[in-house]
Amino acid sequence: MASTVIVAGLSLAAVGFTGRYILKKMPHLSQRMANAYKNMPKLDSQTLANSKYYRGGFESKMSRREASLILDVSPSANKAKVKQQFKKIMAVNHPDRGGSPYIAAKINEAKDLLEK
Repeated sequence: MASTVIVAGLSLAAVGFTGRYILKKMPHLSQRMANAYKNMPKLDSQTLANSKYYRGGFESKMSRREASLILDVSPSANKAKVKQQFKKIMAVNHPDRGGSPYIAAKINEAKDLLEK
């Protein structure tokens, strides 16, 4: 067991030293990587607006639109679809499994609103 840890540590150190050696011997490589990072496309508001993820916080009073965004269903979804999506989303976000109690409360609120 201890020998495995030692071998793994030495392997990681060798990879690190090799990478450092390569970057020192080829400075143009690190410059090329820096330029590639600078030339990455910027995310603007138009790109984010077309994203499937909702950008923004919760409303003070939950609307059907917000509830449908939380549960990822249409605002006119039937009760069976709402219940199915609720179980799926709550399984991932439940506080007993490391999820946020606030998010779980919002998921419950969304289910209650859409089931009415």
